[in-house]
Amino acid sequence: MKYMVISTRKVCRILRFLELCQSTVAEEKLLAHKPSNLSFIEAASIPLALETALEGFEHAQFSAGKSILVLGGAGGVGSYAIQLAKHVYKASKITATASTGKLELLREIGVDFPIDYTKYNFEDLPEKYDLVYDAVGQTDRAFKAIKEGEKVVTIVPPGYPPAIFFALTSKGSNLEKLRPYFESGQVKPILDAKTPLPFSQLIEAISYLETSRATGKVVVYPIP
Repeated sequence: MKYMVISTRKVCRILRFLELCQSTVAEEKLLAHKPSNLSFIEAASIPLALETALEGFEHAQFSAGKSILVLGGAGGVGSYAIQLAKHVYKASKITATASTGKLELLREIGVDFPIDYTKYNFEDLPEKYDLVYDAVGQTDRAFKAIKEGEKVVTIVPPGYPPAIFFALTSKGSNLEKLRPYFESGQVKPILDAKTPLPFSQLIEAISYLETSRATGKVVVYPIP
């Protein structure tokens, strides 16, 4: 993966520009209506993580009655993967990993068997799965947890074959398709306790995300 280094001064100029902006331009095909029951902060947390979770299922050809293990279930993509598996794909069993303090959240959003990764190695457990959805970059271990001939999807590059790794194709139609699940309350955005953060704390927000301690999504919000 290639990284771009931006000076602090340039970041500050970008932040100032964004604070002054009142509107933006976007392709119509990327847009969808905001779920009527959600705030703008909640809605802002949805598109990237939700569409990534959904596209992973599509690449894996996941279907009703199959079992799934989600690695990193308390993160942005992982929490949506769990909810989609339960409410959209009707998975037969949902297992997910998280740290000790986040296990109750996993239960609340639909996990049947939460695994505390600080205490247990998921690949050593006897049960195997039809799909492992890797949201944390543990592809090598993930293959030890699937049934023979089944699949691993990963969102963390380089995504070693035969794991399924993909570049997200953003489509507003996917968001529209899933909007009823939000409006019915079946699927909900998971926001970290630090949300929302002002633009002036963007650097701090990124640093916090890199610690892997965030729960769900962190939203940077420009409006006081």
